[in-house]
Amino acid sequence: MSDATFPAPAGCRPAALVIGGGIAGIQAALDIADAGFPVYLVERSPSLGGRMSQLDKTFPTLDCSSCILTPKMVDAGRHPNIHLMTYSEVVRVEQGREGQFRAQIKIKPRYVDMDKCRGCGLCAEACRLAGRVRSDFNAGLSKRAAVYVPFPQAVPLVYTVDPEQCVYLTRGVCGKTFKCKDACDAQAIDFDQKEVQQEVEVGTVVVATGFDLFDPLRKPELGYGTYPQVITTLEFERLASASGPTAGRIALNGKLPRSVVFIQCVGSRDNSLGIPYCSRVCCMAVAKQAHLAHDRLPGAQISVFYMDIRAFGKGFEEFYDRVRAEGVLYRRGNPSEVLRSGDRLLVRAEDTLLGERVEVEADLVVLAVGMAPRGDAEGVSQMLGLRQDPNGFFLEDHPKLRTVESGIPGIFLAGCCQGPKDIPDTVAHAKAAACAAMIRLAQAEKVTEKSHAAN
Repeated sequence: MSDATFPAPAGCRPAALVIGGGIAGIQAALDIADAGFPVYLVERSPSLGGRMSQLDKTFPTLDCSSCILTPKMVDAGRHPNIHLMTYSEVVRVEQGREGQFRAQIKIKPRYVDMDKCRGCGLCAEACRLAGRVRSDFNAGLSKRAAVYVPFPQAVPLVYTVDPEQCVYLTRGVCGKTFKCKDACDAQAIDFDQKEVQQEVEVGTVVVATGFDLFDPLRKPELGYGTYPQVITTLEFERLASASGPTAGRIALNGKLPRSVVFIQCVGSRDNSLGIPYCSRVCCMAVAKQAHLAHDRLPGAQISVFYMDIRAFGKGFEEFYDRVRAEGVLYRRGNPSEVLRSGDRLLVRAEDTLLGERVEVEADLVVLAVGMAPRGDAEGVSQMLGLRQDPNGFFLEDHPKLRTVESGIPGIFLAGCCQGPKDIPDTVAHAKAAACAAMIRLAQAEKVTEKSHAAN
């Protein structure tokens, strides 16, 4: 059955709406569904996975990110109590009868029949724009076709036509024939698909909309967008990943860098940009990436410029010590600028421990960009009536006692939409939100049973 059409929950049992299909939304949906309650899991992109799907390794254990995430994605896609709605958006939520919420969900046309598509990729190979469209999943480091799946482990493994890139959808013509349509033996390409509006009634809402990354163009002195050798930590993740554009080879223009400089706190703890908070994950993400660089670039000089090291989690301090013991040089200082020096880059900073200015030449500079509220956070807050903290994240009901409660009965927060978190804390927060949601659903179910018994 397509995830675009499904029946109402059997027996009108209380159901949950989970907004967001990253690791937080997946975990919350699985926990609620395992308890026997129907769940509508809505994800705006063509696949589940979120930011975690773009990572190579997880710190501090260096476990494969996909090995952790993919089984959960598959479980969510196959769970009998989860109605998966990918490539969809919640556009309106209003309070319904007896504490219920009535949500209107926009299901965008994929222009591919989900029941027919086998995920073979023949349409993408035949597309006139094959290898010419920027891949967001690979952070722009590779190209894809106008018809695509975000990554090979996508759930559902169904192709989607990009309406902003497809020649036919943007210009009304695609040569004499539709090459993608002709290449599909299953006849799954369907340009007659239209947007569908679906209304569901639920007893609780879990918001797991995640985060955006800080835009390093706001720090022009660091050279991002000017020098191709300056990249972000997300771009480094895709370079280091075996599923990335270089199959795990950390190289730019085919060359292995001999010197790599990491700059921490780019878009975190920066009052000049109005960003006073710590993004929490950057210190350990850089330690992990410095380890990978040391491991895969034999003989390369690896340096890290930092403000403070915040290795607060289980095993984090030990991993930080391990990376330093491997020869990664940590310099306490906030670089002032990145300049070109011949064919290389020059990072200027003040080493605050030595009390002197330093200049470090580098072939590759990696900016540890922080977490930021999603660009649509204000729209979501208005739709659901949520409050936002001064930094733009959704505000919890109490910072110590009720971090998953939003202050609106029946609406709960999960993961990084409430504030920056690493993966373990995100999963724990999502499980807590699921538990709070299940209490409300169980109470509603009990009321319904009493009402039926009385009648």
